[in-house]
Order: sequence, then C-alpha cells, then structure tokens
Amino acid sequence: MINRNMRFNTWAARLALFTILAAAIPALGEGLHSTDPLVVRGLGTGSVPLGGQWSFRTGDNHAWASPDFDDSGWKTIDIAKPWGDQGYWAYTGFAWYRRRLNFVDADQVAVFVDSSACVYEIFWNGVRVGGYGPTPSAPGEQAVPPAVYHLTKPGSGLMAIRVWTRPNDTSSNGDDMGFQTAPLAANPQSAANLLRLQSYAMIRSNLAAIVLIPLYAELSLLGFAIWIRSRNQKLIFWFALYCLSLLLFIAISTVLRQVIFKWSPSSPFHSLNDVALWYLLIYLLGLDRQRSLLRLARILAVISLASAFCDNFIFSVVWSSTHVQAFQVLDAFFTAGFSIPELFPLVLVGLAIGRGRLGFSRWLVAIAAAANEMCYVTWHTSVQGVRFTRFTLGQRIQAPAFQVAGVPINLLGILSFVLLLAIVFAAYRYVVQEAARQRIIREELKSAQELQRVLIPEALPRLPGFAITSAYQPAAEVGGDFFQLVAVDKNTAILVVGDVSGKGLKAAMTVSLIIGALRTLTDLTAQPDKILEMLNRRMMGRLENGFVTCLVIRISTDGLCTASSAGHPAPFVGDVEVNLAPALPLGLDANARYENQPFDLRVSSRLTVYTDGLLEARNHDGELFGFKRLEKLISLQPDAKEAVNTAIEFGQEDDITVLTVTRLDAGERSSTSLQAPEWQTAET
Repeated sequence: MINRNMRFNTWAARLALFTILAAAIPALGEGLHSTDPLVVRGLGTGSVPLGGQWSFRTGDNHAWASPDFDDSGWKTIDIAKPWGDQGYWAYTGFAWYRRRLNFVDADQVAVFVDSSACVYEIFWNGVRVGGYGPTPSAPGEQAVPPAVYHLTKPGSGLMAIRVWTRPNDTSSNGDDMGFQTAPLAANPQSAANLLRLQSYAMIRSNLAAIVLIPLYAELSLLGFAIWIRSRNQKLIFWFALYCLSLLLFIAISTVLRQVIFKWSPSSPFHSLNDVALWYLLIYLLGLDRQRSLLRLARILAVISLASAFCDNFIFSVVWSSTHVQAFQVLDAFFTAGFSIPELFPLVLVGLAIGRGRLGFSRWLVAIAAAANEMCYVTWHTSVQGVRFTRFTLGQRIQAPAFQVAGVPINLLGILSFVLLLAIVFAAYRYVVQEAARQRIIREELKSAQELQRVLIPEALPRLPGFAITSAYQPAAEVGGDFFQLVAVDKNTAILVVGDVSGKGLKAAMTVSLIIGALRTLTDLTAQPDKILEMLNRRMMGRLENGFVTCLVIRISTDGLCTASSAGHPAPFVGDVEVNLAPALPLGLDANARYENQPFDLRVSSRLTVYTDGLLEARNHDGELFGFKRLEKLISLQPDAKEAVNTAIEFGQEDDITVLTVTRLDAGERSSTSLQAPEWQTAET
C-alpha cells in the first residue's frame, strides 16, 4: 500500500513538473524566437518597449529589409544591449536587426529611437521610414541624437533596422557598439514628450558645463579688451585665449554639436586650450625669460595643434571596411601627437617649484594646474586602448562625484573649475601688480620728461653774425640726444651735440650729467679736444656698459671754427663733409685722445650738425635713409626743421637732432630758432 502511494506521488510530481514546463516553454519561446510577432497594445496611454530578442546578423544586404526574407538561420540578441556583450565584441561595420511586430488597434504609431553611437535606417515591411545619417558615415558622425519615426496604420509586419558603426578608435572599449536601449512604440504625442524629455536630460547632463559659457565669454572679452589697450601684456592675451578656447570647446561639444555640426570638431579647440594653458603657466610662474622653454613650448604647440587637426580630419572621412586598420593606426599616431604634450604643464609646474619664489596666487595656480593635469592625463591615458586593457579607472574618474540640484558633477569638472578660479585670481593679482608697475613707470617717465625739459634749452643764445636753427625729435617720450650752445665770450661760442646710448630716465640722467659737466668744462677751456678728454674721464664707470658719441665745435665771429669728435658723425659745411679724425665714443677708454680740426665758415656758408638718427631713418620697405640721401638733402641747404621733417616722413626709428649755423653778411641781424616736442618755437 505504501509502495503504491509512493509510486502515485512520484508520477503526480512528474505530471506537475511536465505541466509547468509545458506552460513555460511557449512563454520562453516568445522571447527566444524572433519569428514570433511581438504584440503591441495600449499605445493610447503611453509607450511600449520594442525589446526582447531580435534576429541579428552582421554584414549588409538590402534584401534583408524584406518581410519575405527567411531569417530563421539568424542568431538572436537583445536589442536593448550593445552587441559587444552578446558575442560580437569589437565588431564594427554593417549589421541588421529584424523583428515581426503586431500593432493592435493603432492607427498612428510613433517609433522613438534613443540616442546611440551608430547611424541607422528603419524599414517597415521593406519600405524605408527614416533614419539618421548616411550609411556608412564618417566616424565623427556617430553621436546620434534621439529621433521619432511615424507609421500610419501599421497593423502587422516586419521591422528591419540597418545599422552602421564606426571603426574602433583608441578609446573604444568594444562593448558599446549597436543599440544600447530598445526602440519604443508610442502614440505621436507621447513620442514628442519623450523627445522633449531626452533633450532636457541632455541639457541637464551638460548643464554644469553650459552654465560656464557666459562666464568664459565675459572673461575672454574682458581679457582681449585689456590686451588691446596694452599689447605688451602677453599673460592677459593667453588668459583671454584660454577662456575663449574653453568657451568654443564646450559650445561645440554640447550646444552646437547637433545644431550646427553633425559631429563634434572639438579636438583642435581642446588642443588650443592646452597651448593657452602652457603659456599662461609660463608667464604666471615667471618662466618667460627662459628662451629655450619658450622655444620648446612653440614646438609642442605646433605638434599638438597639427595632430589635433589631423585627428579631427580622419574622423570626418568615411572609411571603408578594408581601411579600418589604416584609420586605427592614424588615430593612434595623431592621438599620441596631442596627448603626450599634455604632460608639459607638469614640467612647467616642476620648474617653477624648483625655482621657488612663488607668491600665494601663483602657488595656487601651480597646485591647481598640477592636480588638474594629473587627473586629466590619468583619465586620458587609461581610456587609450581600453578594449584591450579593460581598465575601468577612466570610467570611475569620469563618473559623477556628486549632484547639485540633479546636475552631475565629476572630478574632471571640479578640478577644471578650480584651476579656472586660480587662474582668474592670479590674473587679477597680476593686473593689479602690473598697474602698480605702470604707475611707477609713468612717474619715472614724467620725471625724465621734466628733467629733459630742463636740459633741452627753450631758446638758444644769439651769436652775433650767425643765424642758428635747431630741431629735436625723440623717437620715444624721452630720448638720448642732447645739444648745447654755450657762449664763452661775445666773440666765441661752443656748440655741443651728442647721443647717449639707451632711452628713458637712465639716458636723461646721463644727459644731465654731461650738460652739467659741460658748463663747468667750458669755463676751464675752449679747446674742443680738451673738453672731450675731460668729459670722457668723467663718464668712465657711469654708463653701465653704455657710451656717448659727442661733437664739440668752437665757433668764432670771424668764421674760424675748430671741431673735435668722439665717435660722432662729422658735420657738413655747405654740402662738403668736414674731415675729422676717427675716435672712440666717451666712456669706453679713460686714456682716449681726441684731435682738433680747424675749418673756415665763410659768409653765407652753412654748417650742419646732426645725430645718427637722421642717417638711420628706415622706410616701410626696410631701406635706411643712408648717406647718399643725406648728401642729397644737405645739398638743398635745408634748415634744421626741414631736415628733421624729411627724416620723419621717410620713417623715424631713433632720436633725431639737427642744428644749422649760417654765417651772415655784415649788417644782417643774427637769429636763433628751436623746435622741440611740447615747446613752442622760440625766435630771438
């Protein structure tokens, strides 16, 4: 009896298990066999995923769009997952999905396809209903936005989706090819709502970067406005370019990516941002005096920008399946070209720390730049060749660290923003310090101008029997030329003209020293050679490797003149140059000797004295005024003002001083005239 009961229970258990399996197999079969239609109901209230197992095959044949094609020999995969995880790892190129669908009680059906990393075409019963992008397309056109396609009274039929995925680049992991979410069937209104929600989600995911666009725009405009006013502030230029490149990179990568571009040509702008950061660090960290470092920065900038442009170019080209390896080799080569130079900021920070003497704001920049670059280089390196290494570090670095009002913020974004704040703070401190330096320079310049105003005579003493003209035009606010006419007695005067090497307050102080010494020396002697010798001894050790050219001429009312030169251009009498003995400029040799050269200045003859700024005027073609033009000018017997204006019109580059002394006939009234900046011409 017991055995019979046991046999009965065993058979009952077997029957129950068989019944359960018999009920489950049809349900399982619906998911495993794509030949069974997927029934879609309830579109009036929302959306239905067209998921599950779809027939799948790699390759390409337009006959596969037909509902009559027999795909029973195809494999099946889950359309909601990339095919890299379903037996087709790292496959790129054409592939087809097929599934029979039965839309119940639906006159209008909208098929919503989420964003994906592949271009595609959708066919319904062999007829193309839509798609995104040409197939095949350039690798850069693979970021496909969400889209909706409409079916009218679809009923029952077959949906085929033709897909093309780009060749794997250096950062492709091989698992993300094909669709990553299943298409949705919805009523048109629901599909439109889905599109809006996806657009909102896209904006929200990039909101942390998008909100910075106005900030970068304002900072770049402000920086360029300051730089245009003061072109010598290179740090401000690179700061403005840094902000502008960030602005363009973010705008093209997010807002403008689908509005203007089918793909994101952002690599050159990212490279430009790298280059701008390098130069910012060079100037902020006080490394701009190292010419070898600047030369290296230029070389790396050319390599980085060229590599980024070339890499962008190969992503804009359609690569056939036979040239995939060529694309991958070129991509790896050009990626290395702009990736390896990204280590350069770490070199700059290391050099700056090694030198020390960084202020608080520059230490902030150094620390922020080092942290930002270390993080970025680690991320960028870890995603290279990830389909072979299977590293996940890059994903963890790029993953959101936290959210602010639902907006994801990752570590790279945090460090980039911190670096920007550090740069803005350091640039602000730099502008403040530079403004203080400019005030000091302006005060120094004002002092030099006031000193020169005292040193350049407002009027020359009248020399009986002579008409004297003089004109002085400095190349900058304060020049190094000087001239004096000192009356020794009623029949003799000493004419001195010279040129101090250098400009600014230093040159003005040297001029003041020379003129002060001249007034003492002309009381001691009227011999030009002796005046130069004593003046030379006074200049020794006071010029800081500079020198002074000087010409001294003693003029008597009877026309007898004596000249001596210390490396200064010889004067002209009429159109003939006075032959003077060559000699060293002042301040080079304490034992230098100078020679006197007598000459006569006859009635109506004109003596012309000038500085080398007249000879060294240069036009737009790079030609010097030169000695031939000078001889031609002197032959016309111009006064000082006419000679100076001729040189200015030709192209002034240095200070120009010209004096003319004309001997008058008996009874003619002597006169002097002087022209100098900011002084009225004085007539006596």
